[in-house]
Amino acid sequence: MLKHVLIMSAAILSAFLAGAGVLAFRAATHSGGAMPFPSRAEAAVPPAEIHASTQAVAHHAGNAEVMKAADGHYWAEATVNGRHVRFLVDTGATAVALTLDDARRLSIDPARLNFDRSVSTASGKSRAAVVELDYVSVAGARVEHVPALVLEQGLETSLLGMTYLGRLSKFEATQSALILRP
Repeated sequence: MLKHVLIMSAAILSAFLAGAGVLAFRAATHSGGAMPFPSRAEAAVPPAEIHASTQAVAHHAGNAEVMKAADGHYWAEATVNGRHVRFLVDTGATAVALTLDDARRLSIDPARLNFDRSVSTASGKSRAAVVELDYVSVAGARVEHVPALVLEQGLETSLLGMTYLGRLSKFEATQSALILRP
């Protein structure tokens, strides 16, 4: 476990320093149409790999706060389409990424998805399907119509990435909390 935490910490630090996304994807086959998300590879930024506690949430003066967990990470207890999902907050992830189990809990049937995107994870390459979540809300910081990926394999926990975080008016990490401003 400590090995995974150290590897993940190094990957996140590398993503911040290099400006590369931790979760990168591209179309498996590109038919000339617009992709729902821009590919980091198309932006000439090499894709990075994901190297792979209870948290408290507060809501103060219009801001939501996700307290840093004992493991040093921010774990967000979110409401997605009316159901609970626990996310690892990952500012280096291009998109919100769901495990198959979380997708099923959200009534997304993996058998009906088109896994036509290629992603890199700590477990290696995987395939992903694009979905749109009606909304994601963390302690009142609600964003509607959130693009997300469902990963076929290689993801142990769902990631709260930039398709949610980037739509907030502001988010800020302090020594003790992540502050989300809707």
